[in-house]
Amino acid sequence: MTRTAKTYGGALYDLAQEEHLEDAILADLAGVRAVLDENPDYLRLLCTPSVPKEERRGLLDEAWRGNVHPYVLNFMKLLCDNGTLRELPGCAREYRRRHHADHGIMEVCAVTAVPMKPELQEKLRARIESLTGKTVELTSRMEESILGGVRLELPDRQLDGTVAYHLEEIQRI
Repeated sequence: MTRTAKTYGGALYDLAQEEHLEDAILADLAGVRAVLDENPDYLRLLCTPSVPKEERRGLLDEAWRGNVHPYVLNFMKLLCDNGTLRELPGCAREYRRRHHADHGIMEVCAVTAVPMKPELQEKLRARIESLTGKTVELTSRMEESILGGVRLELPDRQLDGTVAYHLEEIQRI
């Protein structure tokens, strides 16, 4: 994450916190990021220096006014004016990081060889919450390289309970 993203994302979080809008702004940023991820040409257009700033600001107004909180729209306009709109995903990550830290939320990804059943995901989430005392946002993904078991990716470390890891451990003995 760049210094710009950290600074801007942190400043937006500070503003949202003062106004008690942390959750609303978080949801809006996630929506904006999803749209920009699905439409990279739109972001490219908004970052094109040959398109006048006023026109780019107008495009932002047209697309987002009434669909996101005015703070989010003004934030995007500020990034556009400063030529740093490409930093929006990093800003959103920093905002999310600060939000989750302040609200005791931990993101965990369970990596498995096959899809996890919802019941197992819920049991795993509940177990991690009981061990950490935090609210857990659990996501899962599959990787072909995992023969079996699960690898948990936490913000600060990985807990590897995969078959491949255990086989490696046996070889080290």
